[in-house]
Amino acid sequence: MIKRLQFVLLYGIINIEIKTNIYLFKEKLIMKNNEKIIEMLTNYSNCYKYMIETSEKQEQMPALPYKTTKINNRRYLGNKYKLLSFITNIVEENCTGINTVADIFAGTGAVASAFLDKKVITNDIMYSNYICHVAWFGSEDYSESKIIDYIVNYNALEITESNYMTDNFADTYFSKNNCSKIGFIRENIEFEYLNGRLNERERAILITSLLYAMDKIANTCGHYDAYRKGVEFDKNLELSVPVPQHNNNINNQCYNIDSNELVTKIEADLVYIDPPYNSRQYCDAYHLIENVARWKKPKVTGVARKMDRSTLKSKYCTQKATAAFEKLIDDINAKYILLSYNNMAEKGNDRSNAKISDEDIFRILRKKGEVAVYSETYKAFTTGKSNIKGNEERLFLCKCFDKKEIINQIIRKR
Repeated sequence: MIKRLQFVLLYGIINIEIKTNIYLFKEKLIMKNNEKIIEMLTNYSNCYKYMIETSEKQEQMPALPYKTTKINNRRYLGNKYKLLSFITNIVEENCTGINTVADIFAGTGAVASAFLDKKVITNDIMYSNYICHVAWFGSEDYSESKIIDYIVNYNALEITESNYMTDNFADTYFSKNNCSKIGFIRENIEFEYLNGRLNERERAILITSLLYAMDKIANTCGHYDAYRKGVEFDKNLELSVPVPQHNNNINNQCYNIDSNELVTKIEADLVYIDPPYNSRQYCDAYHLIENVARWKKPKVTGVARKMDRSTLKSKYCTQKATAAFEKLIDDINAKYILLSYNNMAEKGNDRSNAKISDEDIFRILRKKGEVAVYSETYKAFTTGKSNIKGNEERLFLCKCFDKKEIINQIIRKR
């Protein structure tokens, strides 16, 4: 539709230009038989005719047998996609010499996706996020036609066999038939990878496609802390083709470890930090997505059918958040640190309130460098239980002291 509109607009411009030129040069054409003007108008006419024919051919082309998806087509708590212009503007206006960007609590990878002209380092403790980072930011080449073939074939499947998904999740977050299909596809992706028919990035792209497709039809309000009971399952699983770049920076790196551990091993010009703000653990909200991504088929318990998540719990959701944050900042090796942290300190219920106070944020960052704060009002995606007004996302930009400045500070304190 957009292409058609573009053609229509262009036709209009060409029509106006043709009529205007005919009007302006009418007497010259008659009196002087100006060959250049005649040639120009002929070219206009031929161009117009070609675009009409091209437009008609495009409208006659059959629709592709698959849909595509991009990095932002996923519901996720704290997703910063809508704030990307705010974030990138702050960086462009206040930071220089940025060649490497590390997004160490990367989540969906939305912020990292805004810096693909740099070397990008991503990290998340959740494997389900890490595997998507490999798909979107990995530098390994992949076959787009192969990915399309797999996804078209997966979508055509009619599966009713029992498997890990039907045994544990039938008619909860997904219908029994959708569970059967999810389980079959995830098993097949692993089988194809282990038998050498998929490389690491192709495996990641197919898993990403499956996770995004699950998110589209899940019987939830955007997370997996609970499912809605007594509903009619009227949606069918349909995978879309992810369209990551082929020419990502060959030095990009994707990690799946604790962020406090990561910063002791890397350095970057800009380190972006977007830690959990409150007591809501991401591994609780996305346990099922994590389960399918890892595909270890663990035992699940309780009404919500959750696996063991003890190794995925974040200190930033607990009373240990301030101490963890202070250690993190101390260990960062960067020119700039950009921290996202909202103003929820006392606005919500106990679970929604921010774990790190503004006083502690300023105290810790000012030990590291010069600090400036920027804010923007927005409506965040929540668990569905909060309707809090005046929510602001703040960016704390810390221009880190160089090593000489740090040594001088230590000497002065002595």
